[in-house]
Amino acid sequence: MGTASTNSAKPAMRDSLIAAAFQLFLERGYEQTTVDDIVTLAGVGRRSFFRYFPSKEDVVFPDHEQSLADMTAFLAASADTDDPLVRVCDATRLVMRMYAENPTFSVQRYRLTREVTGLRTYELSVVWRYEKTLGDYLRTRYADRRDGTLRANVVAAAVVAAHNHTLRHWLRSGGEGDPLAEVDRALEFVRDTWSEERGESGGAGQGEQAEDVVVVITKRSTPMWRVVREVESSLGES
Repeated sequence: MGTASTNSAKPAMRDSLIAAAFQLFLERGYEQTTVDDIVTLAGVGRRSFFRYFPSKEDVVFPDHEQSLADMTAFLAASADTDDPLVRVCDATRLVMRMYAENPTFSVQRYRLTREVTGLRTYELSVVWRYEKTLGDYLRTRYADRRDGTLRANVVAAAVVAAHNHTLRHWLRSGGEGDPLAEVDRALEFVRDTWSEERGESGGAGQGEQAEDVVVVITKRSTPMWRVVREVESSLGES
C-alpha cells in the first residue's frame, strides 16, 4: 500500500510543477520566472523540481522524453515484413497523439516558444532527435540498397516535415479541428511520393494511357500503300 501511494504522489507532484511553471510563465513571462518561483508556487523544494526536470527549459517540454521512448520502442518492435515507410508514418502519429491529448497545454507551449528564442532552439533539438530516431530505423531497413542512406535520410525528413506542417497549422488555429485526421492526410502524401510500389507501377505502359507501338520491317523498295496496309493489318490483329 505504501509503494502505491508513493508512486501516485510522484506524477501529482510533477504535474503540480508543470502547472505552476506555466501559470507563472503566462503571468510574468518565461525569462522573469525562476525555478525558485515555480517551487514556491507548487509548494515543494528545489530538489523536487530537479528530480523531474534537469532545467527550466525541460519543464516546458515535459512529455517529449516519453514520446521519444514510445517511438523508439514502436520502431524496435517492427517485424521484417512491415513496410518501413508505413511504420515510420505510424510512429509519427504517436507524437501527434501526444499533442492532441492536451490541446490547451500544446497551444500555450507553442505561443510561449514563439516568444522565447532559447525555447525555439530547444524545440529544434527535440525535432532533430525525432528525425534521427526515424532515420536510424530506416537506415537499418534500407541497408541492402545502394541508395539506402540517402533514402532513409530524405524519407525521415519528409515524414517529420509533413508532421510539423500539420502540427503548426493546428496550433496556430488555437487547437481547433482534428489534428490526427490532418496528419493522416499529410503522411498519405509522403507515402504516395516515396512508396516502393509507386516506382514499380509507374511508366509509359500504365493503364488506359498506354499507346500501341507497331514495328514494320520491309524492303526499301516496298510501295508506301503496302506499308500502310501492313500497319493497318497489324493494328487490327491487336
